[in-house]
Amino acid sequence: MRGDDEKYIRDLIAEGEHQQQDFKFEITSSRKIAKTLVAFANTDGGRLLIGVKDNGKISGIKTDEEYYMIEAAASLFSKPEIPFESHHRIVEGKTILEITILPSEKKPHYARSEENRWLAYHRVNDKNFLADYILLQVWKREKRTRGTFIVYSDNEQKVLETLNTGEWLDLNEIHEQTRFGKKTLQQILINLVSLQAVKMSFREEQIRFALEEQP
Repeated sequence: MRGDDEKYIRDLIAEGEHQQQDFKFEITSSRKIAKTLVAFANTDGGRLLIGVKDNGKISGIKTDEEYYMIEAAASLFSKPEIPFESHHRIVEGKTILEITILPSEKKPHYARSEENRWLAYHRVNDKNFLADYILLQVWKREKRTRGTFIVYSDNEQKVLETLNTGEWLDLNEIHEQTRFGKKTLQQILINLVSLQAVKMSFREEQIRFALEEQP
Protein backbone atom coordinates (compact mmCIF):
# COMPACT_ATOMS: atom_id res chain seq x y z
CA MET A 1 0.00 0.00 0.00
CA ARG A 2 2.83 2.41 0.79
CA GLY A 3 4.31 1.76 -2.64
CA ASP A 4 0.95 2.59 -4.18
CA ASP A 5 0.83 5.79 -2.10
CA GLU A 6 4.27 6.81 -3.31
CA LYS A 7 3.47 6.40 -7.03
CA TYR A 8 0.08 8.06 -6.58
CA ILE A 9 1.51 11.12 -4.79
CA ARG A 10 4.51 11.45 -7.11
CA ASP A 11 2.20 11.39 -10.13
CA LEU A 12 0.11 14.17 -8.57
CA ILE A 13 3.18 16.24 -7.71
CA ALA A 14 4.40 15.86 -11.30
CA GLU A 15 1.24 17.69 -12.42
CA GLY A 16 2.26 20.74 -10.41
CA GLU A 17 -0.18 23.23 -8.95
CA HIS A 18 -3.15 24.00 -11.16
CA GLN A 19 -6.85 24.85 -11.03
CA GLN A 20 -7.71 21.68 -9.14
CA GLN A 21 -4.54 21.16 -7.13
CA ASP A 22 -2.57 23.11 -4.53
CA PHE A 23 0.52 22.25 -2.47
CA LYS A 24 0.93 23.39 1.14
CA PHE A 25 4.10 22.98 3.16
CA GLU A 26 1.99 23.36 6.30
CA ILE A 27 -1.27 24.89 7.50
CA THR A 28 -0.72 27.82 9.84
CA SER A 29 -4.19 29.39 9.77
CA SER A 30 -7.66 27.89 9.36
CA ARG A 31 -8.90 31.30 8.27
CA LYS A 32 -6.36 31.54 5.42
CA ILE A 33 -6.80 28.02 4.09
CA ALA A 34 -10.58 28.51 4.06
CA LYS A 35 -10.09 30.73 0.98
CA THR A 36 -8.67 27.79 -0.96
CA LEU A 37 -11.38 25.39 0.21
CA VAL A 38 -14.06 27.91 -0.79
CA ALA A 39 -12.42 28.58 -4.16
CA PHE A 40 -12.27 24.85 -4.94
CA ALA A 41 -15.89 24.31 -3.88
CA ASN A 42 -17.09 27.29 -5.93
CA THR A 43 -15.21 26.24 -9.08
CA ASP A 44 -14.31 22.71 -10.21
CA GLY A 45 -13.39 21.11 -6.91
CA GLY A 46 -9.77 20.33 -6.08
CA ARG A 47 -7.11 18.66 -4.03
CA LEU A 48 -4.79 19.95 -1.33
CA LEU A 49 -1.53 18.10 -0.71
CA ILE A 50 -0.32 19.17 2.72
CA GLY A 51 3.30 18.40 3.50
CA VAL A 52 4.45 19.28 -0.03
CA LYS A 53 6.41 22.46 -0.76
CA ASP A 54 5.63 24.75 -3.69
CA ASN A 55 8.53 23.24 -5.64
CA GLY A 56 7.13 19.72 -5.16
CA LYS A 57 9.62 18.68 -2.49
CA ILE A 58 8.06 16.35 0.08
CA SER A 59 8.36 17.59 3.66
CA GLY A 60 5.51 15.70 5.35
CA ILE A 61 3.31 16.78 8.23
CA LYS A 62 4.38 16.42 11.83
CA THR A 63 1.08 16.10 13.74
CA ASP A 64 -2.65 15.68 13.24
CA GLU A 65 -3.04 19.40 13.92
CA GLU A 66 -3.10 19.99 10.15
CA TYR A 67 -6.28 17.93 9.86
CA TYR A 68 -8.02 19.77 12.68
CA MET A 69 -7.16 23.12 11.11
CA ILE A 70 -8.69 21.98 7.82
CA GLU A 71 -11.75 20.80 9.73
CA ALA A 72 -12.08 24.23 11.38
CA ALA A 73 -11.57 25.96 8.03
CA ALA A 74 -14.33 23.92 6.42
CA SER A 75 -16.85 24.34 9.24
CA LEU A 76 -16.08 27.51 11.20
CA PHE A 77 -14.47 29.71 8.56
CA SER A 78 -16.56 28.63 5.56
CA LYS A 79 -20.24 29.27 4.94
CA PRO A 80 -22.04 27.05 4.10
CA GLU A 81 -19.86 24.30 5.55
CA ILE A 82 -17.69 22.51 2.98
CA PRO A 83 -17.59 18.70 3.02
CA PHE A 84 -14.20 17.13 2.32
CA GLU A 85 -12.43 13.80 2.20
CA SER A 86 -9.03 13.20 3.78
CA HIS A 87 -6.35 10.55 3.34
CA HIS A 88 -2.94 10.08 4.89
CA ARG A 89 -0.37 9.01 2.28
CA ILE A 90 3.08 7.70 3.20
CA VAL A 91 5.94 8.75 0.91
CA GLU A 92 9.63 8.44 1.81
CA GLY A 93 8.53 7.59 5.34
CA LYS A 94 6.78 10.96 5.55
CA THR A 95 3.05 11.57 5.88
CA ILE A 96 1.22 13.62 3.26
CA LEU A 97 -2.30 14.77 4.11
CA GLU A 98 -4.51 14.72 1.01
CA ILE A 99 -7.69 16.79 1.21
CA THR A 100 -10.27 16.48 -1.58
CA ILE A 101 -13.04 19.01 -2.20
CA LEU A 102 -15.83 18.30 -4.68
CA PRO A 103 -17.45 21.05 -6.77
CA SER A 104 -20.42 22.24 -4.73
CA GLU A 105 -24.09 22.46 -5.60
CA LYS A 106 -24.54 24.91 -2.72
CA LYS A 107 -22.32 27.68 -4.08
CA PRO A 108 -21.56 30.40 -3.43
CA HIS A 109 -19.51 29.42 -0.42
CA TYR A 110 -17.91 32.22 1.58
CA ALA A 111 -14.72 32.42 3.66
CA ARG A 112 -14.52 34.59 6.78
CA SER A 113 -11.92 37.34 6.43
CA GLU A 114 -9.69 38.94 9.07
CA GLU A 115 -12.33 41.69 9.33
CA ASN A 116 -15.05 39.03 9.88
CA ARG A 117 -16.54 39.69 6.46
CA TRP A 118 -17.83 36.73 4.45
CA LEU A 119 -16.19 36.77 0.99
CA ALA A 120 -16.61 34.36 -1.94
CA TYR A 121 -13.66 33.15 -4.00
CA HIS A 122 -13.19 31.20 -7.20
CA ARG A 123 -10.19 29.41 -8.67
CA VAL A 124 -8.40 30.42 -11.88
CA ASN A 125 -5.41 28.26 -12.81
CA ASP A 126 -3.38 27.98 -9.57
CA LYS A 127 -4.69 31.10 -7.81
CA ASN A 128 -7.77 32.13 -5.82
CA PHE A 129 -9.62 35.33 -6.70
CA LEU A 130 -12.44 37.26 -5.10
CA ALA A 131 -15.71 36.62 -6.94
CA ASP A 132 -17.25 39.73 -8.46
CA TYR A 133 -20.91 40.76 -8.39
CA ILE A 134 -21.88 39.14 -11.71
CA LEU A 135 -20.38 35.77 -10.81
CA LEU A 136 -22.02 35.83 -7.36
CA GLN A 137 -25.45 36.52 -8.83
CA VAL A 138 -25.07 33.79 -11.47
CA TRP A 139 -24.21 31.30 -8.72
CA LYS A 140 -27.27 32.37 -6.74
CA ARG A 141 -29.48 31.96 -9.81
CA GLU A 142 -28.15 28.43 -10.33
CA LYS A 143 -29.30 27.53 -6.80
CA ARG A 144 -32.89 28.63 -7.33
CA THR A 145 -35.42 25.83 -7.48
CA ARG A 146 -37.94 28.02 -9.27
CA GLY A 147 -37.44 29.56 -12.68
CA THR A 148 -36.40 33.14 -13.33
CA PHE A 149 -38.70 35.53 -15.20
CA ILE A 150 -36.71 37.67 -17.62
CA VAL A 151 -38.04 40.29 -20.01
CA TYR A 152 -36.22 40.16 -23.35
CA SER A 153 -35.90 43.73 -24.60
CA ASP A 154 -33.89 45.81 -27.05
CA ASN A 155 -31.21 46.11 -24.37
CA GLU A 156 -30.61 42.35 -24.29
CA GLN A 157 -30.62 42.30 -28.08
CA LYS A 158 -27.99 45.04 -28.22
CA VAL A 159 -25.68 43.16 -25.84
CA LEU A 160 -26.06 39.98 -27.90
CA GLU A 161 -25.26 41.88 -31.08
CA THR A 162 -22.21 43.39 -29.39
CA LEU A 163 -20.98 39.93 -28.46
CA ASN A 164 -21.69 38.53 -31.92
CA THR A 165 -18.07 38.99 -33.00
CA GLY A 166 -16.59 35.66 -31.98
CA GLU A 167 -14.35 37.48 -29.49
CA TRP A 168 -14.27 37.56 -25.70
CA LEU A 169 -15.15 41.01 -24.32
CA ASP A 170 -14.88 42.31 -20.76
CA LEU A 171 -17.41 44.52 -18.99
CA ASN A 172 -15.67 47.76 -19.97
CA GLU A 173 -15.50 46.78 -23.63
CA ILE A 174 -19.20 45.92 -23.70
CA HIS A 175 -19.98 49.19 -21.92
CA GLU A 176 -18.02 51.17 -24.52
CA GLN A 177 -20.13 49.71 -27.32
CA THR A 178 -23.54 49.73 -25.65
CA ARG A 179 -23.17 52.80 -23.38
CA PHE A 180 -25.42 51.13 -20.81
CA GLY A 181 -24.93 52.06 -17.15
CA LYS A 182 -22.88 49.64 -15.06
CA LYS A 183 -25.81 48.28 -13.02
CA THR A 184 -28.01 47.89 -16.10
CA LEU A 185 -25.26 46.08 -18.01
CA GLN A 186 -24.46 43.82 -15.08
CA GLN A 187 -28.10 42.77 -14.76
CA ILE A 188 -28.39 42.07 -18.49
CA LEU A 189 -25.28 39.89 -18.43
CA ILE A 190 -26.48 38.03 -15.33
CA ASN A 191 -29.75 37.28 -17.13
CA LEU A 192 -28.07 36.17 -20.37
CA VAL A 193 -25.52 33.98 -18.60
CA SER A 194 -28.32 32.41 -16.50
CA LEU A 195 -30.23 31.68 -19.71
CA GLN A 196 -27.04 30.11 -21.16
CA ALA A 197 -27.12 32.57 -24.05
CA VAL A 198 -23.77 34.02 -22.93
CA LYS A 199 -20.76 32.24 -21.42
CA MET A 200 -18.02 33.52 -19.13
CA SER A 201 -14.26 33.08 -19.18
CA PHE A 202 -11.77 34.07 -16.48
CA ARG A 203 -8.35 35.63 -16.83
CA GLU A 204 -7.20 36.08 -13.26
CA GLU A 205 -9.51 38.76 -11.78
CA GLN A 206 -11.09 39.72 -15.10
CA ILE A 207 -14.30 38.15 -16.39
CA ARG A 208 -14.88 38.12 -20.14
CA PHE A 209 -18.04 37.26 -22.05
CA ALA A 210 -18.92 35.66 -25.38
CA LEU A 211 -21.95 34.13 -27.05
CA GLU A 212 -22.67 30.50 -26.24
CA GLU A 213 -22.12 28.26 -29.22
CA GLN A 214 -25.48 27.09 -30.45
CA PRO A 215 -25.93 23.37 -31.32
